[in-house]
Amino acid sequence: MENLINKNILNEIDNADKIYNGVHNIRSNGKSISRVTSDNVEIISKENNSGLIVNVKNNVMGVTVHIPVILTNEDFTDTVNNTINIGESSDVVLIAGCGVHNSGINKTVHDGVHEIKVHKGAKLKYIEKHYAEGTSVSKKIFNTKTYIEVYEDATLEIELVQIKGVDSSEKYTNIILHDNAHLVITERIFTELYQEVTSNINIEMVGKNSSAQIVSRSVAKDNSKQIFYFNLDGKNKCSGHIECDSIIMNNAKVTSVPALSASNEDAELIHEAAIGKIASEQILKLMSLGLTEEEAQDTILKGFLK
Repeated sequence: MENLINKNILNEIDNADKIYNGVHNIRSNGKSISRVTSDNVEIISKENNSGLIVNVKNNVMGVTVHIPVILTNEDFTDTVNNTINIGESSDVVLIAGCGVHNSGINKTVHDGVHEIKVHKGAKLKYIEKHYAEGTSVSKKIFNTKTYIEVYEDATLEIELVQIKGVDSSEKYTNIILHDNAHLVITERIFTELYQEVTSNINIEMVGKNSSAQIVSRSVAKDNSKQIFYFNLDGKNKCSGHIECDSIIMNNAKVTSVPALSASNEDAELIHEAAIGKIASEQILKLMSLGLTEEEAQDTILKGFLK
């Protein structure tokens, strides 16, 4: 039963078969239960199993590293601190999802800290998915802090996804961009019932000709609450763009707080935000094709968050 639960969670936040057939470390309830490394990727446990050190060598191409976290114990808090280095001129995908299964009445908490360095000329695609399941009375809580430094001529692409089931979540992401460093962030969040999420993204563009693009999509249903803080700080010749769109339903509440700061005359920063309901015309069009109103809404929401 436990193995089946683990596999289902892994498939929600990643792909179980790809994990086991690739470079990976699976952490379950505070302990590493499976690990595969390679000549080009080193994975080392920190003292007291508090996290990982992941080192990718220079000039490594086409490698995917999986470091999922699984929590199935109730009344349990797992604190993880990972340090990750992507070597110069490497091109790597890193998938660091977390999934919780809590079938009890108490809370399960994931506190994760990632410190990542993307070295000169490297490319990193970083995917972080959060998913939870279990009883309606148990609390599934996710708190993450991510600190990333993107060095000269390096590129970072981030996907931050909260799929479903997370009762409370606080996400803090701080990124420093050096000369010619480029960043693209895609954030997708879904909340329902009385779930709450706070997402804080702070980008410091200290390097000349650095760029940042943030695209955030969220859906808030029922009585859930979402708060977004976006900060672009242009300290050199740079360009930054934030696009934040939210669909709000029922009695939900969404707050978007942008902050643009420039200390260089050649910094170009833009923020766009929109919060609103699903257009009735879209629902009616799908219903005319034979869908029920609920099916039409689900189809629109899935497309919006895709």
